[in-house]
Order: sequence, then C-alpha cells, then structure tokens
Amino acid sequence: MSITLPINIDSVKGFLAADEGEALYQYALTASKLGPCLEIGSYCGKSTVYLGTACKENNRTLFALDHHRGSEEHQLGEEYHDPDLYDTSIELMDSFKTFRTTMRLADLDDTVVPIVSSSLIASRDWATPLGMVFIDGGHSEEAAQTDYRSWSSFIKPGGILAIHDIFPNPEDGGQAPYNIWKLAKASGLFEELPTVNTLGLFRRL
Repeated sequence: MSITLPINIDSVKGFLAADEGEALYQYALTASKLGPCLEIGSYCGKSTVYLGTACKENNRTLFALDHHRGSEEHQLGEEYHDPDLYDTSIELMDSFKTFRTTMRLADLDDTVVPIVSSSLIASRDWATPLGMVFIDGGHSEEAAQTDYRSWSSFIKPGGILAIHDIFPNPEDGGQAPYNIWKLAKASGLFEELPTVNTLGLFRRL
C-alpha cells in the first residue's frame, strides 16, 4: 500500500479490499477539497479510516451515516452475523461502540461526524453540498435505491460518487448496488471512472 494510515487497517472489521480502500482515499483526497464528504454504511469504520484520513489532510469533515443495526446479512442467523456486535440485552446488532473505538484509535474524532440514523431520515432536511458520496449501506433493492436517490443530487460538480459491491454477474453477488451503478451511468449526470475491484466510481459533471 502506498498510503500511510493511522491504524492497522487489518485490525478493523469490515468487507473492503485494500485496493478499494486505497482508491477511496485517493479520490477523497481530491474530492474533499470541493466540500465535505459522506459515507453511507460505516459498520465498524474500515472505509471511514480511509476516507477520514484523506479528509483530515484537507481539514474537511467526513459525515459517517449508519444506523449501526447491521444490514440484512448481519442479522442473527445470517451469513455475515458477528456475535461480537450483537447486543443480547436488546437482541439487536449494534456496531456503534466498535465504530467509535476505531475512530478514537485512528485519531479521527475531530474529522468524522457520525450520523446514527437511517439514510432516508438523515437526508430529509439535508442541505449541504458534498465533495464525495460513498454508498455502501444496505444491499436490498429498496435500501440501495433510497441511498442513491436521497444523496446523489448533493454531489458538487467535479465531485465523486462511489458505490461498493458492484457485481455485473449475478452469480458473484447481489444486484442492488449494480442496479444503482447503472442508474448513475444512464443519468447523464456523471462521467464514469474506472472500476476498482468491486468499487464503481463516477465524477459529477
């Protein structure tokens, strides 16, 4: 890796490949000069470290949006369930404590502003133009569509839209992120950039 992170990124729970994380960092380093950045789907903070470290270099804010109750696949009995993130006292997932620990260890408490909410509710009264939006929230069709439609219009000209888990072949993974990637491509609002592994990228025209 050609970038230096403030924490051992392999110690942070998450599903982001190293090349995808480095691409997020590099694009955020430029995009955060245009305005603050937003990620949808922070989980335990792996992508947040990449994005936040870049934003910190430009003295910009990264808004980290996640309800911290886990996506569909993180729930009890599902494939990606992590018992360490399950609060047995309320029988719900809760990744927020782990996320906050990651931010403290990465010295990003003064850069990252957590928003503990659903995507739709958080966007309802949003008015701040953004330099970059990274979508990696729930992978149901409804969740992905909501994330795209709620936030893509806030990206400033020249800003970046990044969408994680793009699988053109249904045998490789779920199609909801790929479907919103196709929406962005067909919208006429974005210039398509080279995909990095499963990270789809666009620049706002």
